[in-house]
Amino acid sequence: MKRILSGIQPSGALHLGNYLGMMRPAVELQHQGEALYFIADLHALTSLHDADALRRYSRDVALDFLACGLDPAKAFLFRQSDIPKVPLLTWILSTVTPMGLLERCHSYKDKIAHGIAPSHALFSYPVLMAADILIYDSDIVPVGKDQKQHLEVTRDIAVKVNETFGPTFKLPEPSIREDAALVPGTDGAKMSKSYHNTIEIFAEEKTIKKKIMGMVTDSTPVEAPKDPESNAIYQLYKLFASADEAAAMAEKFRAGGTGYGDFKKQLFAAVWEYFAPMRAKRAEIATDPGYVDDVLRRGAAHANALADKVMARVESAVGLRP
Repeated sequence: MKRILSGIQPSGALHLGNYLGMMRPAVELQHQGEALYFIADLHALTSLHDADALRRYSRDVALDFLACGLDPAKAFLFRQSDIPKVPLLTWILSTVTPMGLLERCHSYKDKIAHGIAPSHALFSYPVLMAADILIYDSDIVPVGKDQKQHLEVTRDIAVKVNETFGPTFKLPEPSIREDAALVPGTDGAKMSKSYHNTIEIFAEEKTIKKKIMGMVTDSTPVEAPKDPESNAIYQLYKLFASADEAAAMAEKFRAGGTGYGDFKKQLFAAVWEYFAPMRAKRAEIATDPGYVDDVLRRGAAHANALADKVMARVESAVGLRP
């Protein structure tokens, strides 16, 4: 059975990009192997320095994931920080990771360009990500297109360890959904909390509607034909609508005579309806805090058992243990 591994940062309220890029594929993959999904609270420390917020967001991620279809009987959900051997493996991996490998990572450069303060943790983020993946002997890693390079770095680091200390790690494979690889935000750029252009999954109705109706558009007149493929409204709509509904909107774009405001209303209706059953399930789960605690405890126990087994092999290979 293939082991599937992925994580998501609790650095803010989860948004449509998180759902389409990671959560929905992860929920689908939980039926295809042994699935391990972690709440990346250590990664979140690179940008979030509010202790209360980190605790709140971490719990919200668990609630959101369970509401969106994660089945604790099929998948293991846990906090990254509940696996104490992950930082140890990160250090071991960092001793053989070439600086040039990290310097070529575009994610770091992109974040710095968008005003995020540079730090050692932000720079070495791919090494911690490699530890997250390799410590469970992961086979498949569902990632967004923007994270593909980091998985390639993981494989490069694993090869470096294997060359230096002998066969130690298996090489994981990416699973990328091309149809949801890049989810546009309210400004048309990639949806990201770092860019402040997100549409949160479980925000209040008025908040979601306001964000969608405020999406940036061009000045094309109402009567003029418009290209749906280059428009963020349509790009989002087709990810939540049926094929027929998406085709109908695309036809209206090309025909002209319909304003962006009307298309935004259609998008809001599709998003709000899509998440309706998940909102109801989340509200139900939230009434039983003990349930979430049990899910996370069970997930951590399973993950630690796998990590300890792999780390016994690693520590022996590098000379830390007999």
